[in-house]
Amino acid sequence: MNEHSMLKTGAVETEEVTGDILSLRTMIVNVQLVGTPGSGDWVLVDTGIANFTDSIAETAEQRFGRPPVCIVLTHGHFDHVGNVRELSDRWNVPVYAHPLELPYLTGQADYPAGDPSVGGGLMARVAPMYPHKGIDLGLRVQPLPEDGTVPGLPEWRWIPTPGHSPGHVSLFRVRDGALIAGDAIITVKQESALAVIGQEKELHGPPMYFTPDWDAARESVLRLAALSPHIAVTGHGVSMSGDELIDSLQRLARDFNRLAVPEQGRYVDPEDKP
Repeated sequence: MNEHSMLKTGAVETEEVTGDILSLRTMIVNVQLVGTPGSGDWVLVDTGIANFTDSIAETAEQRFGRPPVCIVLTHGHFDHVGNVRELSDRWNVPVYAHPLELPYLTGQADYPAGDPSVGGGLMARVAPMYPHKGIDLGLRVQPLPEDGTVPGLPEWRWIPTPGHSPGHVSLFRVRDGALIAGDAIITVKQESALAVIGQEKELHGPPMYFTPDWDAARESVLRLAALSPHIAVTGHGVSMSGDELIDSLQRLARDFNRLAVPEQGRYVDPEDKP
């Protein structure tokens, strides 16, 4: 596959973002297989929506022929941890997440329920139906290293990007400016079913209906913009790169309140709106 090429494989669609980043879409959310096929270690970032265990494992086997070193979670929302227990058991590998995310991954806390009042389309209106209870991974989940390193990926660093969830992280590689952003930024209007179905590419802040801390989300976007990434793969939508990414991310950071924060919602401070 060439860079940025798309390929439908059975029930999933994959995008070759770079030679060592394969993004695999599970219905409405992406997972990333990070590593060079044929050599060295690789890592799975997020695990997608439930019932895609076999699809992810088969794609990994075809690409690498071996298990990953570990699974890294950008955060613990249902659509990012849907296959984590099954895959970590199948491969017998640890799971890593930010310490502030661990309560939601060890059965100690639940996320706030989805907020349908943010508007924007069908995906937002049905948000209360999305699972928001924590899961219990027990001892298989561990905190990411305090020094910012990513197990199994020596060139990458994890960056705290909270707001969408308390312990949300993104991954960044300085060498080529590659960013794995999770849901800190996304490239589709996730509140709209039509936009999700068509995968209409446009940079957005985190999904409105599942973001409880807009102040932290704004600071996270500013942090990512300061990195000047050259290519970004996000939890929802297709990858974005080059001037399109640079210009869109700078615009989002500069005008976050107007572009990202919903007009209304249970977590919206009226002072955040122009």
